[in-house]
Formats: sequence, structure tokens, C-alpha cells
Amino acid sequence: MRVIRFSHGDRIGYGVLDDDALVELVGDPIINGFDTTGQRLALSEVRLLAPVIPRSKIVGVGRNYAKHAAELGNDVPTEPLVFLKPNTSVIGPGDAIVLPPESQDVHFEGEVALVIGRVARRLTPSNALGAVFGVTIANDVTARDLQQREPQWARAKGFDTFCPIGPAIETEPDWDALRILTRIDGDVRQDGNSTDWIFDVPTVLSWITASMTLLPGDVVLMGTPEGVGPLAAGQTVEVEIPGIGTLRNPVVAQQIV
Repeated sequence: MRVIRFSHGDRIGYGVLDDDALVELVGDPIINGFDTTGQRLALSEVRLLAPVIPRSKIVGVGRNYAKHAAELGNDVPTEPLVFLKPNTSVIGPGDAIVLPPESQDVHFEGEVALVIGRVARRLTPSNALGAVFGVTIANDVTARDLQQREPQWARAKGFDTFCPIGPAIETEPDWDALRILTRIDGDVRQDGNSTDWIFDVPTVLSWITASMTLLPGDVVLMGTPEGVGPLAAGQTVEVEIPGIGTLRNPVVAQQIV
């Protein structure tokens, strides 16, 4: 089941995709479940939004692909390396990634994103998957120059527009076949798979929730494969997980008034 969040006229709602239409849901499915209003809308009539706005936080996992760690000259971590992104960095499909003047080297990072479905504290590897509502697509946009010179990554990862998410949440993912592709103007730059993760979902979630509670609607980014690189104004970046969809965002320079 693929869940979306959309705007239609002056209202915002949630729905389940059904070919080229959606079946509208009653409220947020993470909270209200999958009761429907009975209304169907053509996808051509709505605007897709980020399918989730994290209620409290986005937790990223760094260097979770060995080849990505190597391409940046980093050692492979022996335990999950986590960081936070603010929920104000989230944008949806079609929204612009804005390049801030504070960085001269902003990179794309296509990632599998977990959407948390319940309050999760001190999960174990055996019960961790039960806390996941579903999987969506994210782009962990990063100011690489700031990341390299500042030991804390909050600024490098946290600019407004630095976390595109969407277009849909798949509630029944195949954990062994989550292929992630990133394209710049149609040219494939990243091609990875969940089988390449150093730390799998149960390991990551049990590690995170040993120190912090995850809330319904929080997002966990599972790391990026090799092939990251800079973004330039005028480009379009696409991140795809086959079977879930394609997250497409234009890139623009911030206008300083």
C-alpha cells in the first residue's frame, strides 16, 4: 500500500494510491488508520506533498554503505553513526532545493527513509520492524564544505530545503530489494541497494532508541550509497526507489535581497 499526502484546492489530506487515482483517507493514517472517506480523486487534480512532516525529528545514519565511506576517505564505522536534521528542512516532491550562500559545495545524497509508526523506546532487533509504518524516499542534502570543517553536522545537514521526502510511503516494503537510484538531469549518479547496508534496520532502530525515543511520524534516513556529488542551480535531482516512486526536485540559488 502506498500512502501519499496531497493538497486539493484549499485543503490537505492523505490518500492511498490506486493506479492514476487516490482513495482519500480519514486523517493521518499513522494516527487514524486506513478508514476512507469514500472519495476518489485523480492524481492529475492534486498536488503531492511530503508524505510525512516529522513531528519531532529526522535521524540520519552516516556512512552506512562501505563504498560511500571510502569515497569520502572515512573509515567504516563499527557502530551506527547518527546525526539529526530539523523537521524544518523537509520539502516535498517538486519543491526547490535552495543552495545557501554559506556553502559552495552542496551535495545530493539519495536515501531510503523509514517512517516511524508508534512510540519506540529501547527496541530490540527482534521487535524493531514492528515500529516502522513504512518506507519512503529522501534526499539528505548536505553542505559538504561545512560538514568537513565543522565537527558537528547540524548546520551542514540542517538548512531549509535540505530534506526532500516523497512521493509516497510504502507500508509493505521488501527489505531485501530496496534499490536506490539518484539522477542529475537524467544521468545516473548513485545506484545502491538495501543489501549493501552495513547496519540493517533492526540494528539501526535498536541503536537509536537505546538513547532517544522515536515518535510516530519521525523519520530515519538509512544512509547513502557511493556516487554523491555537488548540485548546481538549474539542475534537477531525482531519487527513485522502484515500486515506491521518484522524488524529483529542481535546484535553485538562494536570492539575497
